[in-house]
Amino acid sequence: MKLNERGLLVVLSGPSGVGKGTVRKALFKTEKQKFTFSVSMTTREKRPGEVEGKDYYFVSREYFEKKIQEGGFLEYTYFCGNYYGTPLDKVEEALNSGKELILEIEVNGCRQVKEKMMDAVTIFIVPPTKETLYERLKKRGTESQYQIEERIKKANSEFGLAYQYDYIVVNDTVDNAADRIKAIIRAEHAKTQRSIYKYYEIVGDLENDNQ
Repeated sequence: MKLNERGLLVVLSGPSGVGKGTVRKALFKTEKQKFTFSVSMTTREKRPGEVEGKDYYFVSREYFEKKIQEGGFLEYTYFCGNYYGTPLDKVEEALNSGKELILEIEVNGCRQVKEKMMDAVTIFIVPPTKETLYERLKKRGTESQYQIEERIKKANSEFGLAYQYDYIVVNDTVDNAADRIKAIIRAEHAKTQRSIYKYYEIVGDLENDNQ
């Protein structure tokens, strides 16, 4: 019997280009692990090939703003004319079923998560060096030189926020980073503050059996 049967909310964050998505995909290849990905809600139009409930939950602006007023988001943001957010009820549903819920968000969303869910495990993913980050952004081939330089500037400011996170994981290789995150998850399940009540239940049962 596990001491902590509730799932963990694991927040993967860090500057653009550090490999958050790649590391997350490596985690999901782990056998015998109940990882699930947190699907965001958005007011933007569905793009060709996107699937409702898999890529996003697509809703109207009115519905989204109503959910904001009701406190229905773990975190949300407004970007380029559209809302994006993490539905709180979906998060609770996954955690109560014992799943490890992976939330991949930018740095500015992590503070909102911690304010509403203090037991979330926040992990700041960083590259081995700033030069590595530059090379990874350049290799993607999706941004101009100007855009790459702007992302590097933003990353430099975000590196200074690493102290706000529970853990820092260096993404030197994808497999190494995924292994470190899995070790963090195992350790978090054994933390006293997460498992003490279940421990007392087990000890109480053992005492009753011996009477």
